[in-house]
Amino acid sequence: MSRPGRDDAPDRLYTLTGGRSRSAPDTPFDLVTLVVAECDPVPGMQSEHTAILRLCARPTAVVEVAAELGLPVSITRILLSDLLAAGRVSARHPRKAVHNGIPDPDILEQVLVGLRNL
Repeated sequence: MSRPGRDDAPDRLYTLTGGRSRSAPDTPFDLVTLVVAECDPVPGMQSEHTAILRLCARPTAVVEVAAELGLPVSITRILLSDLLAAGRVSARHPRKAVHNGIPDPDILEQVLVGLRNL
């Protein structure tokens, strides 16, 4: 059984990223970064970029984008970096649940309300 992204031919991945093996060091993408499309796909775009813009019509985590595309996260981050540099997507990190070792009271309250609703 093959795993997504593991059995892709290296030359295909090389082509997708234009030979780059890493995204720029200042890009904000980690596994849980939420990505939102800022525009619709345009004719002539790389098919993976088009797919990303369609997937990210609503906030979508980087790891979800990678899974949907069937690509390694590292390759997905490079593609997202291209779109971010072009202003076609925006990225934001989910609100941190812990600040200085103390859980955020708002998050705890939301969890409590959710548990009560069960």
